[in-house]
Amino acid sequence: MTTVPPPEHPDEEPGEGLSITDDQWEAFQRDAADEGGRNAPKEPSARARMVTRRLREQDTAGEPAAGGARRRWWRRRPPEPQPWTPPGWRTGPAWQEMNGTRARRRRAVSVVAVLAAVAVAVVAVRPSLVTDHVPGFDTASGASPSPLPPETARPSASPAGADSFKIPNRAHPFRGSPALNWADGADAVVLPPAKATAGLSKDDVARALRRVKTFLVAAELDPDVLRGAQPDKALSLLDPKDPSRLSELRRYLRDPARHSDPLSVFSRFDPHEVVPAGDVVKVRGRMTFADAGQGQLRVRADYSFVYPLVKAGADGGDDDVVARTVVRRVLTFSVADPHRWQVTPGKLWLEDWDAEFYNDECGVDDGYLHPAFPYGRPSGTQPSGEPVNPYDRSQPLRESSAPEASAGPDTVECGTTTGT
Repeated sequence: MTTVPPPEHPDEEPGEGLSITDDQWEAFQRDAADEGGRNAPKEPSARARMVTRRLREQDTAGEPAAGGARRRWWRRRPPEPQPWTPPGWRTGPAWQEMNGTRARRRRAVSVVAVLAAVAVAVVAVRPSLVTDHVPGFDTASGASPSPLPPETARPSASPAGADSFKIPNRAHPFRGSPALNWADGADAVVLPPAKATAGLSKDDVARALRRVKTFLVAAELDPDVLRGAQPDKALSLLDPKDPSRLSELRRYLRDPARHSDPLSVFSRFDPHEVVPAGDVVKVRGRMTFADAGQGQLRVRADYSFVYPLVKAGADGGDDDVVARTVVRRVLTFSVADPHRWQVTPGKLWLEDWDAEFYNDECGVDDGYLHPAFPYGRPSGTQPSGEPVNPYDRSQPLRESSAPEASAGPDTVECGTTTGT
């Protein structure tokens, strides 16, 4: 083993600055002798040895030497960065790592931006993908979470039509319909404040208004009547001392025809064809009353009813699609002072009626409403004319304007709608 010349400084150990094997030392000596000493190794200066020693101590601080041997400088691996090491000092340019991290961040941000743009585009085309899961837009029961306030006067504008992108089903029968935030069933028939009118006391007027509401519920909302049953409860509210009206309505029910149609007053569906899709019917309208003179109170009920239906016997798939039929009715009743008129106390006189039907087969006069389903083909008279919004309550009921309306008693107007 060849020794290394003693250090210039007494506090240094021999070999502290540089350590080589005997074979390497002999190889250096042979090369030096063969080439005249031009390539002979030169001993590092004391300052170089001191700097090397301090750097080695810093790089190996806190690391036990394996087997007591020191790592050789020409095989030294890049040291693990230590807390004391400034970034980039003897470890390579730190900006390379920074660029790599920034590139990854840029890629991540780009992916998020692309996904966000796609999501915005999808929601713009199909907003129901979001609103269907937001509280307040739709519910499985079909009930409106935030119903409109009661209608106290004729609306000033037409509402939006049905949204064709939102297809209704059993769980959401009013999806896409402006009636979604209408009130449900009998709760929608809100009575106006009663007051003494036409010689009737305030309490008498209040009772008359309640009887009109009871008639509406029995004629338009009773589940059995909707399934085709006879509207016996509604008929029982009419005054038997007006026999012509009662007999007329019973004849309509017994032998329906175009000009003796029970649908003028009652909402009924053929139970062999369709059944209600759930227990909810959406209702919107108002009730008013006025003095008709000579001790008579006139009550006018103007209401729209939205009926969701499925085909009878539907058990899923395409047969589970919901169709909606909208009926708007205006019924006029009178209540007379029994001290002045020959009337039955607690009974109603049905003076007049008018109605419009939307999504009902034209030219079918069997006493039932026949809704058309999506992807189906109407079997009755083909509709024509300008489309009408069935949810528009800003206008009175339309008078017949079809060219064939004056052709004779057996003609009927059949128009188109903007959707139900």
